[in-house]
Amino acid sequence: MERPIKRKHAPYNSFVLFKLKTGECCWDAVRRTCAAKSSSTAGFEPARAKPNRFQVCLLNHSDISTLRLHSEKVYEKPIIVADREMVEEKADDMLLEAQVSDVAFLVVGDPFGATTHSDLVVRAKKLGVDVKVVHNASVMNAIGVCGLQLYRYGETVSIPFFTDTWRPDSFYEKIKRNRTLGLHTLCLLDIRVKEPSLESLCRGKKVYEPPKFMTINTAIEQLLEVEQNHQESVYSEDTTCVGLARVGSEDQVIIAGSMKQLLTLDFGPPLHCLVIVGDTHPLEEEMLEFYTIDKTSKRT
Repeated sequence: MERPIKRKHAPYNSFVLFKLKTGECCWDAVRRTCAAKSSSTAGFEPARAKPNRFQVCLLNHSDISTLRLHSEKVYEKPIIVADREMVEEKADDMLLEAQVSDVAFLVVGDPFGATTHSDLVVRAKKLGVDVKVVHNASVMNAIGVCGLQLYRYGETVSIPFFTDTWRPDSFYEKIKRNRTLGLHTLCLLDIRVKEPSLESLCRGKKVYEPPKFMTINTAIEQLLEVEQNHQESVYSEDTTCVGLARVGSEDQVIIAGSMKQLLTLDFGPPLHCLVIVGDTHPLEEEMLEFYTIDKTSKRT
């Protein structure tokens, strides 16, 4: 077995992968973690005394405005907003910094929900950098708020934006397998932040498109289009689904109904996700009853 590389830097230097709580700002996340006295976070205590040796990067893969960033400083240090391009192409700079100072990398979603994040951890460990991970809730478990039991979910799928020339449907077979087994399917909807346009890439000069977040309505339209193409009756416009928006925030929205019904609703600002309901337990049915369109309309 390969021995870990010994590092010669100060013992408090580390690379920490934070998971933000749903609806939490990065300021609160760092203060919460630094205040903790457990061995996993004790390494951040020197950050109070040495603010110049503490760097915070916030991953901007989604709408960070919902995280209520009320300051650009954490322990009197600016927050570096790290877009996808920086993380994927300039990760070496971040890891080199972690060899001489503490670096906190905050992500929206599970710390290991993206292959890129796992790659960062592997590379940091190979450099002998101490790596700590701070876990928290993500949509993968917060989705339980709709009343469907977590252990009755099958494989999670991602629904990408269709274009005129690219209309992938690999998610269809996964949904089919889940529904054959009677399992629910969580559909994560596409987000496009700081994505270069195809035209600009062809010209050799990147021009970024405006941020774009898939709505539940668009997801359902695309799902029904794919079903129409396959004609395997995996689901239909009458299939029961749950639409969720801004899960974990004060203004979260949860509505259950058929695809046809949800297609007509406005779920408001991002982020959105969709659950295609499988076979249900009586308790799940009782919970879903609170979120059906008829019940929610009576409460509003």
